[in-house]
Order: sequence, then C-alpha cells, then structure tokens
Amino acid sequence: MTGFGSAEGRVGSARVSVELRTVNHRFFNPSIKLPGAFGRWEGEVREALRQRIARGHVSVGVRVERDPAAAPLINEARFAAYVDQLRSLQQRFGLSGELDVGTVLRMPEVFAAAANQDAAEEQQGSAAELVAVVEQAAEALAVMRREEGERLAQFLLERVQLVEDALGRIEARAPSRVVEQRDRLREAVRELAEGVAVDEQRIAQEIAILADRLDVNEELDRFRSHLAAFRGLLRAEGGEAVGKRLGFLLQEMLRETNTTGSKANDARMLADVVAIKEELERIREQVENLE
Repeated sequence: MTGFGSAEGRVGSARVSVELRTVNHRFFNPSIKLPGAFGRWEGEVREALRQRIARGHVSVGVRVERDPAAAPLINEARFAAYVDQLRSLQQRFGLSGELDVGTVLRMPEVFAAAANQDAAEEQQGSAAELVAVVEQAAEALAVMRREEGERLAQFLLERVQLVEDALGRIEARAPSRVVEQRDRLREAVRELAEGVAVDEQRIAQEIAILADRLDVNEELDRFRSHLAAFRGLLRAEGGEAVGKRLGFLLQEMLRETNTTGSKANDARMLADVVAIKEELERIREQVENLE
C-alpha cells in the first residue's frame, strides 16, 4: 500500500534526512538514491528495507544537510596562497592596481573545500549509522501503512455488511417465492385442463422439481461461509499475501451470486443480486491493490 515515512539523524559528523515513499507493487521493488560516499552502503540499506517491507515499490531519498557553522565555504589556506602569489607577480612585473577579494575568489578551487569536507564527513560515518536512520523512517512508514490498512479494512467491512444485508433479504424472500411459483403452476394447470381430470401426483412431482430448481439455500450457505472467511482475513494481524486470498474469496462469492441470480426468477430477489454484484465490484477494486 502507499505510504510515506521520514527521519533525521547523523552519519559521522554529517546530518542526514531520509525519506521513504511506497506505492503498490506485487513484489519488493526498491529504488535507492544515496549521495556521495553513502553509495557504498546501498546493499546494507536495501537489506534493512527488505526485512521491514515485504512488498511495494519503495523510493528512498537521502539528503545531507551540513551545519554552516562547522563547514566554512572558503579554503583560507588556498585563498592566502593565491594572494601571496598574485602580489609576488605584481612586484616582479611592476603591475599596478589593487588586488581585490573578488579576483581571488574567482581563482580555481577556492570554494572546493566545502565539497571536500562534505566527502570527508561522509567518510567518517558508518553503514550502521545510515541504516539506523533508514530504519526510523521505515517505522514511520509502517505506522502510516497500518493506518491506511485499517481505513481500508473498515471500508471493506462496511461493503461486506451491505452484501450480507442483501443476502438476508434474499433468504427471507426465497420461501414465499417458492409458494408463489407453486400456486402459479397449479393455476396454470387448472386453466389449461379446463375441467379435465389431471394427475395430482404428476403435478406434485413438477412442483417438487420446480422447488428444487428455485432453491438457493446451498448458495446462500456457501456465500455466508465465504463472507465469514473474508472478515477473518481482514481482521487478522499481518499477512502481506492477504490480497490474493481475498481475491479468491471474491471470485467464489461472485460465482454464488451468479448462480443465485440464475435461480431467482423474482424481481425483488434479482434486485438484491444486482446490489450484491455492485458491492462486490467496489470491494474488488480495493482488493486488487493488495494483491
């Protein structure tokens, strides 16, 4: 699932900021960008994340934030060397004009000390220090992902309850629907016979066949079993593969819905079958992000 986590800490004398971002992905797929000398610790960072994030596309950003007070921008020794050299050249060749600061600052590598010091500070750190900051960011990420998971689970449970409510209406309607169909069949036979004697036993057999064809009790029982398993998975702790199991249960529920619809032959029951399919589709859209 999507998430974001950040943390700050020190690696050697450098202060670093780590940001982790995740989006849905079937596998663990990290994209790690480390500055400067930190690049040699990519393997340690990758393994630390693998142990904490089972799946998802993970983007890792690390930024070094130097302390201006501890990191002078000008190499004073090099600056002084340029001043001495330029004044020596003025005297030797009899050049006129004042030597200004701007001229010296434009000389090569006067400001290079800052970058060199950054590298030196990074070299002083260790992989363990960087991994510790990454782990803090991963924990913040995990908290956000858990919160998102709880919201998603609540949404799915609400949809499941709507499905179960519709099943309850179908279950309540089913017996009276069979009686209505039985009475309709008897009336049709009476009208067609027009006073001619009919075989009551044959009519009873046809009614039994009709009742069996219209019976949806088995489908409803299996459907409720799938719903119970679905709820159990949503409430279970952990389990990165939960999306695939939820997807399987959804397929089975859709199968039972289609069978119930084919047996319904009743406007009220069919309306609830349509409502169930709509809710299952809403559930499927969310569950696909977990697979």
